Amino acid sequence: MAQQRRVQLSVQRPTSTVCVLGTELSLDVCGSAPKDAVAFHVQGTPGVKLYVVHETQSVKLPSSVCRWPLAAGTEVLLAMDALSKDVGDEKVRISYFREAGGVPVGRAMLYLTCVEVSLDADTSRTGAVSRTLLDKATWTWGPDGHGAILLVNCDRDDPEAKMPDNHDTAVRSYADLKDMSQMVLRTRGPRTIFAGHRLLLHVDFGNADKVGVFYGGNSVAVEEYKHVLGGSKLAYTVKPGRHQEESVFYVEGLAFPDVGFSGLVAFHVTLLESPEKGLLETPIFTDTVVFRVAPWIMTPNTAAPLEVFVCSVDNNEDFVAAVGAVAEKAKCPLTVCPLVENRQDRWIQDEVEFGYVQAPHKTFPVVFDSPRDRGLKNFPVKSILGPDFGYVARQAPEGASSLDSFGNLEVSPPVTVQGKEYPLGRILIGSSFPRFGGRRMAKAVKDFLFAQQVQAPVELFSDWLQVGHVDEFLSFVPAPDRKGFRLLLASPSVCYQLLKEKQEEGFGEAVMFEGLEQVPKPTINEILANEGLRKFNNYVQSCISWNRDILKRALGLAEPDILDIPQLFRGNVANGAEAFFPDMVTPAVLPSCRNPPPGGEFWGEICIFTSIPVLQVNMLVLGRHLGIPKPFGPLVGGQCCLEERVRALLEPLGLTCTFIDDYFSYHVLSGEVHCGTNVRRKPFAFKWWHMVP
Repeated sequence: MAQQRRVQLSVQRPTSTVCVLGTELSLDVCGSAPKDAVAFHVQGTPGVKLYVVHETQSVKLPSSVCRWPLAAGTEVLLAMDALSKDVGDEKVRISYFREAGGVPVGRAMLYLTCVEVSLDADTSRTGAVSRTLLDKATWTWGPDGHGAILLVNCDRDDPEAKMPDNHDTAVRSYADLKDMSQMVLRTRGPRTIFAGHRLLLHVDFGNADKVGVFYGGNSVAVEEYKHVLGGSKLAYTVKPGRHQEESVFYVEGLAFPDVGFSGLVAFHVTLLESPEKGLLETPIFTDTVVFRVAPWIMTPNTAAPLEVFVCSVDNNEDFVAAVGAVAEKAKCPLTVCPLVENRQDRWIQDEVEFGYVQAPHKTFPVVFDSPRDRGLKNFPVKSILGPDFGYVARQAPEGASSLDSFGNLEVSPPVTVQGKEYPLGRILIGSSFPRFGGRRMAKAVKDFLFAQQVQAPVELFSDWLQVGHVDEFLSFVPAPDRKGFRLLLASPSVCYQLLKEKQEEGFGEAVMFEGLEQVPKPTINEILANEGLRKFNNYVQSCISWNRDILKRALGLAEPDILDIPQLFRGNVANGAEAFFPDMVTPAVLPSCRNPPPGGEFWGEICIFTSIPVLQVNMLVLGRHLGIPKPFGPLVGGQCCLEERVRALLEPLGLTCTFIDDYFSYHVLSGEVHCGTNVRRKPFAFKWWHMVP
C-alpha cells in the first residue's frame, strides 16, 4: 500500500502542496465544503490520477458519474507518476453544489508539485544500490529475502591509528570508505521546492550509538567526508545542490548484534514543510530503509586453511618446526608470534578465535579476542588488527574462568537436523551442565555468541575436565563421504579394548613413553590392573557419552559419523579429569601452564604441576593434513599401537597423519597441538543472509 497523506482544502484560497512520487494524497472534500453543499465534482490536469472512494468502491476519474454526494466516508485520492517541471504545474479543482442547483456554491483549488524523494540502499543484496519495489522498511532472511546489510567497521585501515576504525568519527582513507555500505538519497523535481522545504536524515534514538554515517557532499576528497549521523547526532539536514540529484552517504556499523541489540537499524529521510513563517515544520513524507548488521561468523576445522599461527617461546623450537612442516605440506603460510609479543604465553588457541564478517560488497576476517588476557592479550590488537582484518572482544567483569578461553569454543561443519538446515554449522561451547555450581563461560561472551543467530550455539558438558575445554575431547576432520566430515571423540572404553587386545596378543609388558627421559613408563599390564584408574575412566566415559548424545541430537549425527579415538584420563571427580599417559610424573616447575590445576598454583607465569595430560583428538587440521600429538604409546612390532589405531581410523578418509612430539613443550603443561596453534580459514561460500535462523 502506498504511503498516504491527508490534505486539507479551502474554498477561501488556493492550496499548494507537494506530492512525492509513489505516494497518494487523500483530499478532505467534506471538511472544506460550504455549509449548504450536498454534492461535489472533481477534475484535474492530465498529470494527476484521481479516484473517488464511495461506499467502499474506488472509481477512477473521469467516469460516467459527474457529481458525487458529500456522504460520510466519501474520499478523493490522487497520485502522480511524472515529476513536475515547474512548481504548481498540476492542478485539481473541487466544485461544490446545492441539492438542485446547477451553479457551484464554492470551489477549492489545489496546486501540485510532484517530486521524488527516495532513500535507497542495497536491499536486493547485489553489491550495488538501486531503486527497488521491495519493502525497504523490512528485513527478511532466506534466498528470496531482502534488506540492506551493514558491516561493523572493526578493521584498522590507518597503520597510525591505535584502535579499530569503528572507535572514531573520521574517514581516514578510501579503504575505510570501502568497508562501509552506501545509502543514497535521491531528490528530483523543481529545485526551488527543496529550497523551500527541509530534508532531514535521521536515525532512531535507541540505535544511534550502533552506527556512524559520513557524507562528503559533492567532493571526492576523503578529507571532506564528515561524520553527520550516529552517536549523539540523531538528525542531519541535507541540502541538495542545484544540479545534484543524488546524495551518497556511507554507513558503518559500530557494534555487533548483542543483548539488547537485534542488529537491525532503521534510517529515515523526512520532507518537512513550514506552512507559514513562525510555525513549526510539519512532516509531509518519510522514507525508511532498514539495515542489518552482519554477524561474526566462525569457520570449522573442515574449512580450507589460509594461515597458521603458532607462538615461539623458550624451548619449543622443535614444535614450531614440526607445525611449520605440516603447514608446508598443506601449502599454508605460517605466522610465528615471537616471544616479545607472546610473553611466554604459548596458548594461542585459547586467546583468540578467527572468524569473518560479510556483506554483498565486502568480506574480511575478524579476530575475536577472549577475556582470558594473559601474555598474549596485546597480540590481537598489535599484530592482527589491521587493514581488512577486524577485531572484536568481550570482557568478563565477574572474572574470567578457564571456560572463557577459546579452546572452549568450536564450531561444527554445516549440518541438517530433522529438516532444519544449519549451513554455517553450529557453535559448540563447554559449560557446567548437568553439574550445578561449576564454572561457566562469561555471560558477555555467551550472549554475544547467541546474538549472532546464524550458528545457533550448543552447550556441552565440559566442566568434568580439569581445564574444561571442548577441544579436549572432540574435533572434526574432513571426509569424502556421508556429511563431508567425521566427529572425533576421545574414548576411554575404546582405549581399554585396544590395550586388552594387545595384552592378549602377548604384549602386556610393552611400556608407555619409550625414549622419553625421566618419565615413568607403565606397562600395558600395569595400566589394565589399576582398578582406581578404570573406575575413574568409567566416569569419564559417561561424561563423554552424555556429550555424544547431545551432539547426535544437535548436529543430526548417526553413529557412522563419529570416530572413537582411544584415550584414557586420570584425576578425580572433585578436581576434574585430565588425559592419562602416564600415571604420574615427578613434580616440576613448568612455564606457561595452560590452567592452574588442583594441587598446583601459579607463580606469575610459573605453575607447579603434579600430573600430565595427553590428548589425541586435540589436533591441527589443515585440509587433509593432520598434526596429531605423538602419544608415545606401547610399541608393538616396533610401532606405537596408538598411532597405528589412529592411522587406521583416519587414513581411509584420505587424511595424512603427522605425529608431533609436543610432550615437554605443551603436553606436560596441560595442552596439546590444537591448544598451541590457531588457524585462519576460508569463509563459507554460503551467504549468511540466505539462511533462516
